[in-house]
Amino acid sequence: MTALSGTLLQVNGLSLTYKDPQGDLEALQGVSFDLKEQEFLSVLGPSGSGKSTLLRVIAGLLHPSDGKVEFAREQLRIGLVFQQANLMPWRTVIQNILLPLEIIGVEKEIAQAKADEMVRLVGLEEFVHAWPDDLSGGMAQRVAIARALIQDPDLLLLDEPFGALDALTRERMGAELLRIWQSSRKAVILVTHSISEALLLSDRVLVLSPRPGRITLDQRVPLERPRSEENRYSAEFIRLERTLRSSLK
Repeated sequence: MTALSGTLLQVNGLSLTYKDPQGDLEALQGVSFDLKEQEFLSVLGPSGSGKSTLLRVIAGLLHPSDGKVEFAREQLRIGLVFQQANLMPWRTVIQNILLPLEIIGVEKEIAQAKADEMVRLVGLEEFVHAWPDDLSGGMAQRVAIARALIQDPDLLLLDEPFGALDALTRERMGAELLRIWQSSRKAVILVTHSISEALLLSDRVLVLSPRPGRITLDQRVPLERPRSEENRYSAEFIRLERTLRSSLK
């Protein structure tokens, strides 16, 4: 694997408090980290630790109470995938994937070629004309990922994208995401509750404390790439799992 290039974004002293008449709720407190080009970063933490809030601040959907997010360049393109695929039920798989390019007015032939490329990338060639109601949860999330990638984002934000799936499907989708990332090499921030998923996919893992979320561990994952499911059974993988599990306690 080639060395990572420069820093893509920096999060500096990020804090966020939700204002409420019943009492303010501090979600994040003094969070600081950076992300490099092509780096895959996962964020772990207990429920309510501010993981999703952090992702939404980076995406510009929420404004921090303090601190800031700085990007390496202006007009940074960001793709965002949530736990629910949020596909439009009246559009087929290919039509859902095409939607972002239609919105910005990309020429039809160019958009179609890009959509066909995304379909191949996520392995849905046989389902291009299927309706969302006919897809499994894993297939729907593949469509959501393809829809985010079709814009050629500089940064892909994944908010627990496999959290609603059963354990076996989730494991398979983790392997699929690994394959997709190794092909596209986008910078990624993944929010997950799965230690094993975070280790298999990531270059680094951040662990957040219980609310208000603070970084309690910034763990580099020194497993060689390319990776596969076999990595889960290595002594180094098991050691790292124990380290992360201990930090979450």
